[in-house]
Amino acid sequence: QRRVGNTSGMRALGFCVSVEHARFMSRVFNEHGIKSVAIWSETPRDEREQALRDLASKKVNVVFSVDLFNEGVDVPTVDTLLMLRPTDSATLFLQQLGRGLRKYKGKTVCTVLDFVGLHRKEYRFDVRFGTILKGARKQIEEQVEQAFPFLPAGCHMELDHIAKQRVLANIRAAIPSNFKLRVDELRAIARQQGEVSLKTYLEQSGLTLEDIYASNRSWSAYKEAAGLPVLNAGPKEEELRKACGRMLHVDDDHRINAYLRLLSAGVPKPAIVKDIAEKRFLRMLVSSMTSTVVGQTTEVDESCALLRAHPQVIAELTEVLEHLRNQIEHVPIPLNAWPNIPLRVHAQYTRIEIQAAFGDGDKAKLPAWREGVRFMRSENCDVFVFTRVKNEKVFSPTTLYSDFAINRELIHWESQSGTPANSETGLRYQNHATKGSGVFLFARHSADDRAFHFLGPATYVSHKGEKPMQVTWRLHHPMPGDVYQALAAAVA
Repeated sequence: QRRVGNTSGMRALGFCVSVEHARFMSRVFNEHGIKSVAIWSETPRDEREQALRDLASKKVNVVFSVDLFNEGVDVPTVDTLLMLRPTDSATLFLQQLGRGLRKYKGKTVCTVLDFVGLHRKEYRFDVRFGTILKGARKQIEEQVEQAFPFLPAGCHMELDHIAKQRVLANIRAAIPSNFKLRVDELRAIARQQGEVSLKTYLEQSGLTLEDIYASNRSWSAYKEAAGLPVLNAGPKEEELRKACGRMLHVDDDHRINAYLRLLSAGVPKPAIVKDIAEKRFLRMLVSSMTSTVVGQTTEVDESCALLRAHPQVIAELTEVLEHLRNQIEHVPIPLNAWPNIPLRVHAQYTRIEIQAAFGDGDKAKLPAWREGVRFMRSENCDVFVFTRVKNEKVFSPTTLYSDFAINRELIHWESQSGTPANSETGLRYQNHATKGSGVFLFARHSADDRAFHFLGPATYVSHKGEKPMQVTWRLHHPMPGDVYQALAAAVA
């Protein structure tokens, strides 16, 4: 009554552990004046169908079930869900949640009450919340602490004070807490199964890729510590192993396939690669991996040879990229009008990858780029990168520009503080469409994010003022809802 209000007007599904449990719940609810029935797989079909009709007409207010409505049953009238059974299956949880998320005339909200929570000490809140919250365990922990600020519009999640503390404690204690314990677990899995892949270890340990690469560790370091075989080390082995951890943002099949193709070919010399987009992919890959160990004048060919001399690093990176296929969250959109730029709209890229993809410079180490905009002459376009939440410790007072999403198609962006509207740069922004130059936008929520979401090409709409110019850009492709949520201004 406190959460739903008028219980006689609700249409609820309750997911139970057993037939006995469903019967018990139905009896207790009826005793308290909330009309309910219990059904299960052996209930005659006509009775099950009648129960749903009675629920739709509000002759009953709750249908308690056992493994009946997880998937495949369309009950759009349901506006309340009672989670009464434990599950560690993210798929099953989402199937149950989905029973209440169907639209129906007059239905404005779905209330979900989870009564299970801490069923066992092994229960994983990070896995449960990870199905509906974006980010790794650290980001999930922050969202719990901050009362879930990045849920889609219209959604609300609430934990009381004690539940919040228990959830946070559970998330922090959910996995082996130090390197030694994690290595012990890897050794134990290897004793049972022999050779252990990265995929198998992550699945059985509950760790994430972020866990593996925390504290400057690597998958190869775990294998060595556990006494598992690794390939011969190269001259920059430790540095390049750590560099695999800089690739965890890769989130589109197009790039994954290209990187795997180049790795399987032994990291070919640039002269052998004829296709421009493929050649840029090669530079994106080797520059990302070797940027901390090469100099300003190092040729791409030298970086290719350096990476080629580290077979264990190549093997590790191959496993990482294969695993990243499972973490793709958005449908990438190709840049058909710019075939030489091997990027996909709505994927994430580092500055190194962005510059290499646009043909910026020709060395293994990319040219210095600290500003929020760069004109890429090889493609005749301006590339903008911005961070939604500025931090005075990272950004100087003169670069704390107000950049944010107005809606899923419009971006408010401020130019550098010295840009007049009638300057060559200011006029290029305003007239880029008629002059034939392109505009590409990349954005991230905060400086803690390792990469920028590629928002895609955009077109000038209008501007106000100058020094800085306050420009409105229209994206060619509406951004995904979760990206918009992270980039929108509170006042927008």
